[in-house]
Amino acid sequence: MADDVMARPASTVRAGTRRRPGRRSEQWAAWGFLLPVVTYLAAFYAYPLYRNLDLSLRHYTVRSFVQGGAPFSGLDNYRAVVQNATFGPALLHTVLFTGVSLIFQFGIGMALAVFFVNHFPLSGTLRALFLVPWLLPLIVSASTWSWMLNSDSGVVNWTLGLLGLDPVNWLTSPTWALTSVIIANIWIGIPFNLVVLHSGLQAIPTDIYEAAELDGASGWQRFRRVTFPLLRPVSAITLLLGLVYTLKVFDIIWIMTKGGPADSSTTFATWSYRFSFGNLLPQFGPGAAVGNLLILMAFAFGLLYIRIQRRQQS
Repeated sequence: MADDVMARPASTVRAGTRRRPGRRSEQWAAWGFLLPVVTYLAAFYAYPLYRNLDLSLRHYTVRSFVQGGAPFSGLDNYRAVVQNATFGPALLHTVLFTGVSLIFQFGIGMALAVFFVNHFPLSGTLRALFLVPWLLPLIVSASTWSWMLNSDSGVVNWTLGLLGLDPVNWLTSPTWALTSVIIANIWIGIPFNLVVLHSGLQAIPTDIYEAAELDGASGWQRFRRVTFPLLRPVSAITLLLGLVYTLKVFDIIWIMTKGGPADSSTTFATWSYRFSFGNLLPQFGPGAAVGNLLILMAFAFGLLYIRIQRRQQS
């Protein structure tokens, strides 16, 4: 090896040494492009997560929150949350709100996406109209549903009266409050599922459908054996994004029912807000603990999605 190096021309050795500064400059350029992303993630993701974890592990008051010096309390805030009488109902409401919303949002979105794959006059206009709930500010959507479901002057009860049915206390009855906010959330989430699933359907080659039709497959068989398997990756990411978004829904519930009546529509998101800002004496520690439980739930489903994707690729 030493003889080979000595045998090389001096110009070749000098050329090799000249490449090192170029590689270093490329590395510095790569770090320069990466620095804004790292700074953004650290400032808007890492630090808030750290701050929320610190809040949940200390006993904060309004004074210590402003001036600092809150004593370390370990897992006391988490024990207080789990032992609270609201924990069980809030967990159940969170699961029901998320699960039912996802099932109907995905099912209706899939049906509309399959419907709009077939081009017909005004199909683009109708598809654009279905995007209106997604484009409206959430405070507008929630306020509109609050007016529609009003017990005395709402258009829904007025329609029930025309049909000879008794009015329903949609927002003030413990039986119907959770159902009301679920209906509103389903209406808001359908356009997202429609857009993503419609894009996935357009990416499927038409030749596959023609071959299946020549083999005598019916419409349902083509959907079950062709469309749905090829749409599985898009469906998985749609469900995951919808789940993460629905877990943290706060504004719709708070505007319509504020988690009531009698905690009948309280979820982890509204419960966390009530702990931190809804009481005369804010409880920042328990509020942060409930928020961290939501993060853990979303993180667990994210890991499950990654594991399923790896199984499908292997």
